[in-house]
Amino acid sequence: MDSPPPPTQRHKCSACYKQYKKKEHLIEHMKISCHSAHDPKCPLCKKHCKSLESVREHLTGLLPKDNCADIFATNGCKLCLNIFDSPDDLSEHMDLCLMASAIAPGPMSMPIMDNCFLPESLLSSGLSNHNNEVVAIDCEMVGGGSDGSLDLCARVCIINEDENVIFHSFVQPIIPVNDYRYELTGISQEHLASASPLLDVSNKIEEILYNGEPSWKARLDGGKARILVGHDLEHDLNCLRISYPDHLIRDTAKYRPLMRTNLVSHSLKYLTKTYLGYEIQTGIHNPYEDCVAAMRLYKRMRAQLHGSPPLPVPNDCSSIFCKRSHNPFDLRMLMELKKMSSDELLAMSISSYKCWCLDNLHCTDF
Repeated sequence: MDSPPPPTQRHKCSACYKQYKKKEHLIEHMKISCHSAHDPKCPLCKKHCKSLESVREHLTGLLPKDNCADIFATNGCKLCLNIFDSPDDLSEHMDLCLMASAIAPGPMSMPIMDNCFLPESLLSSGLSNHNNEVVAIDCEMVGGGSDGSLDLCARVCIINEDENVIFHSFVQPIIPVNDYRYELTGISQEHLASASPLLDVSNKIEEILYNGEPSWKARLDGGKARILVGHDLEHDLNCLRISYPDHLIRDTAKYRPLMRTNLVSHSLKYLTKTYLGYEIQTGIHNPYEDCVAAMRLYKRMRAQLHGSPPLPVPNDCSSIFCKRSHNPFDLRMLMELKKMSSDELLAMSISSYKCWCLDNLHCTDF
């Protein structure tokens, strides 16, 4: 009687656990997936996922991973997705993880206010141990154009890491306003009657952002220029007629771990409810409230620990691959790659995006 054929060897990805019949298929997967220590991952089985939403589906979705879901149901935080040793530890953690709604400073709630440009002493207060100071910005838009659908910046707010307002102003758009969108913005014609022109506001904002650094140096290496946090910042900056270096922008709408599984953006309202635990934009939108939400999301993502040292690349391959290369899986070196284990392939893989944890001084590996 003929013996059964030997089982086909499967090559399993050490990150997402997908399996392939051929080693070259696993290598092609590693090239495309850009797995790294910065991937969102299940706190229990350590499976790497595309986004935190994917992790949430893995733990609490319609078809959760049974073992992970059972433990998470009793000991898991639904906001930060971490696991704790006991329900009591979880309860103690939730007191800190669940944030309260931001309360705007008194002057921010006034129907009409003068431009507020606070001194450098306030801007620099309470700075933490990071390469660059961080500020968050949000704009409220009114409508222009023939049908009022063109977004025009009419109010802007900037806060620092301590959630102190460092700049606030109503803005006079450069074209007539056809729709003040009062139900959402709370802005009327009276608010903009004596507002500062858009160019003046933009110049003041650039002074804050560049922090005395020439723009060419900020674009080159950042220098003293400030990290800018916000939601859908490209839209806000376009409306302000401001161009700012991409490497100094932290956009909660485009940060991959905060996006949908299909890498489409979530709203700031959804992100705040899901990851901070409270509601925003329940009535008239306040730019201070949105600034605080974006800043808190940024700080929560920045505080994640991805400090596990990478596995060493084998000596015979170290001269072939550059860890910071944008394409470490050069298929011209396929034979050398096929000799490496799944863990070694993962060790040399690099992320396709910059993790915000790298904004910490002690975190320099990418």
